[in-house]
Amino acid sequence: MTDCIAMYDYHVWANKRMFARLKELPPAVYKQEVQSIFSSIAKAMAHIYMVDDNWLQVLSGTSMREALAFWQQHQDEAEAKTIEELEAMYSDLADRYRAFFRQQADLEKAIVLDNPYAWIRDTRLSEIIMQVVNHGTYHRGNVSAMLRQMGHASVMTEYALFWYQDEPKAAT
Repeated sequence: MTDCIAMYDYHVWANKRMFARLKELPPAVYKQEVQSIFSSIAKAMAHIYMVDDNWLQVLSGTSMREALAFWQQHQDEAEAKTIEELEAMYSDLADRYRAFFRQQADLEKAIVLDNPYAWIRDTRLSEIIMQVVNHGTYHRGNVSAMLRQMGHASVMTEYALFWYQDEPKAAT
């Protein structure tokens, strides 16, 4: 397994942990308004989802401009979903990423990325996958800060914890 796929697996694991934690809290917390980088956790989680979806479209051959137009049309819909609905959308998206990984033999393949917010550059598919992971990590941190601000503990989603998820427990 390539490093970027292992990192994507971490990203999926971390999102699942965050959803599990959010579902433990009173339901109103998910859409509660807060002064932060996002006005609610629902908007932050929808943002991560939409960006993940956007990048999968780019990985699959859609131009970045077209993918961004799709995002702008569907962002409000994602934000309006319940936590359970958005969690199911994340699960489906992870399945679509894994199907892409199975079909794409060369993740080091370069594509021309025409980013309307920056410029045109050659970008490897693996770099885009790492961007997806990094972006999610950044915004899960925002969600953790928002939870603390509302008086709730978050959940640890560090990569180092992910390493030990399938490891047998050491004998003491």
